[in-house]
Amino acid sequence: MRGTERVAVSCSIWLLLLTVTVQISLTECGAKPPRRILVDTDVVADDVFALLYLLKFNRSLIDLKGTSTFGGCRYRQAVPRGRLYTDTNYGIRRSFLPQGCRRYSPLRQPTAQQVMIDTISKGPTTVFLIGTHTNFAIFLMSNPQLKKNIEHIYVMGGGVRSKSPIGCCPKDANTSCTPTECGVRGNLFTDYSSNPYAEFNIFGDPFAAYQVVHSGIPVTLVPLDATNTIPTDEKFFEAFEQNQHTYEAQYVLQTLKIIRGIWRDNQFYAILNLPQHTGRFNFTTEFPYYKEVVYNPDLAKKKLGKPVIFDMDMSAGDFISLIYLLKVPVEVLNLKAILVSGTGWANVATIDIIYDILHMMGRDDIPVGRGDVFALGQSNPSFPAAGDCKYAKAIPQGSGGVMDSDTLYGLSRDLPRSPRRYTAENSVKHGAPRDTDHPELRQPLALEVWQSITKSVDPGSKITVLTNGPLTNLAHIVLSEKNLSSVILNVYVVGGHISYGTKDKGNVFSVPSNAYAEFNMFLDPTAAKTVLTSELNITIIPLEVQRQVCSFPDSLRRLKLSENTPEAVFTRRLLSRLHRLQRKHVRYQHMGTFLGEILGAVFLAGDQHLNPTCAVKPVKVLATGDLSKDGQTIIDEKHGKPVNIVERVNSQKYYAAFANLLGQKLQSAVIGSFEEQKKMWSTPTYRSLVSGS
Repeated sequence: MRGTERVAVSCSIWLLLLTVTVQISLTECGAKPPRRILVDTDVVADDVFALLYLLKFNRSLIDLKGTSTFGGCRYRQAVPRGRLYTDTNYGIRRSFLPQGCRRYSPLRQPTAQQVMIDTISKGPTTVFLIGTHTNFAIFLMSNPQLKKNIEHIYVMGGGVRSKSPIGCCPKDANTSCTPTECGVRGNLFTDYSSNPYAEFNIFGDPFAAYQVVHSGIPVTLVPLDATNTIPTDEKFFEAFEQNQHTYEAQYVLQTLKIIRGIWRDNQFYAILNLPQHTGRFNFTTEFPYYKEVVYNPDLAKKKLGKPVIFDMDMSAGDFISLIYLLKVPVEVLNLKAILVSGTGWANVATIDIIYDILHMMGRDDIPVGRGDVFALGQSNPSFPAAGDCKYAKAIPQGSGGVMDSDTLYGLSRDLPRSPRRYTAENSVKHGAPRDTDHPELRQPLALEVWQSITKSVDPGSKITVLTNGPLTNLAHIVLSEKNLSSVILNVYVVGGHISYGTKDKGNVFSVPSNAYAEFNMFLDPTAAKTVLTSELNITIIPLEVQRQVCSFPDSLRRLKLSENTPEAVFTRRLLSRLHRLQRKHVRYQHMGTFLGEILGAVFLAGDQHLNPTCAVKPVKVLATGDLSKDGQTIIDEKHGKPVNIVERVNSQKYYAAFANLLGQKLQSAVIGSFEEQKKMWSTPTYRSLVSGS
């Protein structure tokens, strides 16, 4: 087994052992049911299995009262590809799980600490820790008066003493084995050489684990030592595949088919197949007349405008920019592809929202390429799937950061759901150990999409690139392609900040020592330097001109005067939410940054309407490894590259152009919202409509 598969198998077996341990404890110790349970999880696939397992339990014995989650960077950078697989559950979550009414909402979502306090203060509680211990350690240190209510702590984690009894290559192994994995006590496979004895959950926050273990509360540890005593073979997997009587069993099996885990014991799938407390439905059975529909416009008879590729990091402003670009007549601007950067304001798993917006606007034909999740030079040389988050850690988890971007501030679930989605389905051809069920669904990479588009454009036609995030993707293109000036006409960079005085600050608010950088340059300064020293013809739309058009009142006022197309309504809702958050909480003061990012799309669509003032200046981006200076954009007469810099636009004309185009019926949404989809999928007449009968 490869490292990632081995870890997935082990973790899932851990949960089997953990839940069985608790079941035995309840029986042998004569505990009075029901036992109140709190689960703290980092929500990887095996943790989802654990929650399903607990929810299947006899509720006279176990009463699950609450869950809390954790995210972070310091040690999590050792986790390969960050949160990509976790956030999508390998792409299965969106295609399988039903969509309920509860959702994340900024400033309204209870924090982990609130859930822990509320749950534990109401009575004796047993705590499951199946991720890092950060949340619970903070709780213990902040609420010593509630320790008396914690009956027991069950910890899934640690590697105490024993080596793997199955050695390097089990007899039933059908893939190559990495020698460095043989007999290693830990599972930190991203760098066995430097830390061969650590286990991920303890490694994720060792200081927190110390607080928990030394809390004085009874602790049961279910470590790697225990899981390694359960050899795995295909018998379990085969038996599980023949016992798919509940939705939860089906969900787990679909996950395992991608993880390609090998099971031996049968208790786990037997519990999942019990009829009691089974799921009511999955996504397709939730809607009796559900049918996948793909919208591809007929562009054959249209004279298409300039070909454009949009490179985005999926901030709120980027999504509005995407909607705007899709509203521009195809005769003016032909959006050929979207490249996604995972080094900015959102996890690459947020790519699913892009698919939903394209679906809403009837453009399921536009390819989307996934870029790197680490800044240039920040991936681990010995294990490229893991790396450093030196710059990305400047993005806050909440407060307008990753969590808000990943959910589009709680509004993403209002978008219609696209049949396209991120998936981890893969094939041997592209590096997988074996073909999965649908390898043709594999998520294309940014460079693959770029190469496909450059081959498909008409001879002599050049591509215009608009970048709204870190320049990671474009830097990789620069480094991999020759003679780019024959392929790329212009590059418009929304980013950078040229300071004209000590009071003229940048926007990297989370790094106080770096007062003059702008986020898109700071998040990957090496990439920015690579692009700005290339042969490309570059126009920079810097922070100072973005700030000229970041008035929420003016934007919302003009949008209220426009026609209520679905895209205009959705944009108005999103901007209203950003404005409300900005006024309500100091941690959301940077919301204007996202509003200013939209300028790039409006400028690209028709800069002549904005009366822009531009100047050519020699520019250089600092990329020295010094966090107090990296990403700063300076004028350097000797070493700078001449680039076109937008210095001023007519703000009122900008607000008018922005709102008027969104309100036009031309190229408006094909399907307006998820609510509209639900009505169609719940109505018998829709079946005949889509079938043409």
